[in-house]
Amino acid sequence: MNVDNAKSQMRKGMLEYCIMLLLDETPCYSSDIIQRLKDANLLVMEGTLYPLLSRLKKDGILNFELQESSQGPTG
Repeated sequence: MNVDNAKSQMRKGMLEYCIMLLLDETPCYSSDIIQRLKDANLLVMEGTLYPLLSRLKKDGILNFELQESSQGPTG
């Protein structure tokens, strides 16, 4: 087995677990998830989070809805 691939798969699994723990506590926005993971010294980018959330939804593990920000896009 490729060591880099194994590390990547373990990181994805750990990230999924952390996100599910966060969402088990309370519903939150994706920006809140990213900030809470950063606070825990886990660097996660939106480009990583959204596909992961979509896969968890597709697998029936979680449910989410998209809401537009009343503040408009942030950047």
